Amino acid sequence: MTDIQRLFAALEATWPAAATSACGPFTIRDGAGGGKRVSAATANGPATEAEVVAAEAAMSALGQTPLFQIRPGDEALDALLDGMGYTVVDPTRLMAAPIDVVADADKGGKDVKTIHGWGPLAFMVEMWRDGGIGPERIAVMERASEPKTGLLGRMVNTPGGTAFVSLDGEVAMIHALEVRQTSRRGGMGRVATIDAAMWARDQGATTFALACTEANTAANALYAGLGMQDMGGYHYRQKS
Repeated sequence: MTDIQRLFAALEATWPAAATSACGPFTIRDGAGGGKRVSAATANGPATEAEVVAAEAAMSALGQTPLFQIRPGDEALDALLDGMGYTVVDPTRLMAAPIDVVADADKGGKDVKTIHGWGPLAFMVEMWRDGGIGPERIAVMERASEPKTGLLGRMVNTPGGTAFVSLDGEVAMIHALEVRQTSRRGGMGRVATIDAAMWARDQGATTFALACTEANTAANALYAGLGMQDMGGYHYRQKS
């Protein structure tokens, strides 16, 4: 299985910003409204307070609130931003497993079926919208690397869940897993994740991965129960 740096590269490819640019030691991302992950600046080396201020200006020029993603190795930047009044936001874990571990997991006999295809079906768009995943994030999916697909899960012939999967070489990442309230605790999330891994394996993936906030304890328990391992994490720094 791959290391965390490879997972960060796959995260960039499968959930990409609209554009990137350099500002001193920072990569600036134009998220086009697609959320923190595609809008946060990341450091490519040591940074000074003056360089942070320049990065703030670059993000403000894009109409974005200054936001920095702190990855392993960014401890000095983390401390600098803390001293500049930035607070920690959305600690997130990267989880991964060999593809066979997830694709061959037990579905538990649940009456859940999935279909897949891209572009997104109307039911997928509706469920993502209800879960707070609007057009800007669907635009992120449109930009993502190929091969990719959307999954629609049905329980008792009723749409109940959706997700997005994209590959970066041998690494597949699942994003935007959304399960309707009425379909929760019925195995929808588990079966959708397994079926996503099965599809990815058919495309040649050998590693299955995802990013999940620490606050989403139910999802983290689901992924751990499927044999996925915590590979490390990141958090954001944003001015309070």
